[in-house]
Amino acid sequence: MGKRQLGELQPFEFAITLVASELACIPMADSSIPILYGILPVFTLFLLHFLFTKIANKSVRFRSLLNGRPVIVIEKGNIQYNMLKQLDMDINDLVSALREAGYFSPANVEYAIIETNGKLSVLPKFANSPTTNADLRITGGTADLPAAIIIDGKFMGETFENMGLSVTSEEMKNFIRTSLNLSEKDILLLTVTDDLNVFCQPYKTPAFNTTFEAA
Repeated sequence: MGKRQLGELQPFEFAITLVASELACIPMADSSIPILYGILPVFTLFLLHFLFTKIANKSVRFRSLLNGRPVIVIEKGNIQYNMLKQLDMDINDLVSALREAGYFSPANVEYAIIETNGKLSVLPKFANSPTTNADLRITGGTADLPAAIIIDGKFMGETFENMGLSVTSEEMKNFIRTSLNLSEKDILLLTVTDDLNVFCQPYKTPAFNTTFEAA
């Protein structure tokens, strides 16, 4: 099933997971039952899942039959009560899901859709949409992915080397000791981006942001 989390499984995948675990437990719990009796059904479920997934990827109709369809529960700012009843949801369920999505009032929502995996997708009203750099016509910036190089007081040497930074691990360690006045064991988390922006969260003092400078 790949690396999908439990909350992202489709209904038939969740059912297969439960059945497979039950089948695997039977020969493990009873030594008189050959383990092959558990392996064969689990392998059969694996083949069925593989087959269903391939068919679903090719056929929209089969995918809709297998997984269902997304349901619009808020349309143009109006709560679709009939759709909620079809999903066996009440208003409290909807408001709770909206809060989890970051919207504490239905008045801020233009569309809300219950996806086939049960999660809520929200499109806010224009007035409540977050402002982006594109809206402000700001260009030229880049988004850097920070990498954790110290976790729980341990220096992640392999992670640091794979980043291909313009500084060496020894220079970074020296920066931590001299510029930050910290030792590696004092740091809960330290991340670095490609442009050498540093985030540091020590164990005993507040977190801070800084920029690497050679000592």
